[in-house]
Amino acid sequence: MDRLIDVARTALRGTMARQTAIANNLANANTTGFRAEIANASTRWIGGGALQSRAEQVDQVIGADLKSGALVQTGNPLDIALDGDGFIAVQASDGSEGYTRRGDLKLNDSGLLTTGDGYPVLGEGGPITLPPADSVKIAKDGGVWIVPQGGQIDQPQLVDTIKLVNAKGSTIAKGTDTLFREVNGGALPQDPMASVTSGSLEGSNVNATTALVQMIDASRAWETQIKMIDTAKDIDSGGASLMRLDA
Repeated sequence: MDRLIDVARTALRGTMARQTAIANNLANANTTGFRAEIANASTRWIGGGALQSRAEQVDQVIGADLKSGALVQTGNPLDIALDGDGFIAVQASDGSEGYTRRGDLKLNDSGLLTTGDGYPVLGEGGPITLPPADSVKIAKDGGVWIVPQGGQIDQPQLVDTIKLVNAKGSTIAKGTDTLFREVNGGALPQDPMASVTSGSLEGSNVNATTALVQMIDASRAWETQIKMIDTAKDIDSGGASLMRLDA
């Protein structure tokens, strides 16, 4: 009886993790460059004795759907959409190097170039900082060109080049901060073939309709496990009644 309850308990925990991933995807259906998370169930044996007689279900986010999202033209010179499978290198909150497809770039008050969610964009020498300028343009290769204040419009200056990388041949994983990282903790090299389209943004690749269907399916799975626990309780109560002796 306890095994039936334990199976249902681990399934409930796994279903909750799956619902969390799906809810996060739905919440980011309109987030620039977002990649839908993929959750998967696996078996983990419970140790502690000589015989491994029990296993539990473990649901975890194992990766992300890397297919491209829809491209939208904005006309904003700081908006970029990556061509192909490239990523923008950024500085994560802990100082490590992370990668994102989010191309809605912005300049803060100090001239630091960041993504829309605030991560500093990395160039050849670290985070890119721009001096006061009359105009800013991002070239196909990621080069950041400016016309300094009071400068000649036909004489732009190259400040830095955005570090664009490609994960082909490497294994990357998505973190809870939405950034991708190399699983061994290393940094991906700059890809000289990577390119961007300026004045455009890539949308989220989440299919809201599919995600809603997945959420309904997860909710039904939750209800099924609750019914299993109720059934185990009824069976246990019935067995106890049979064993009860009349006074």
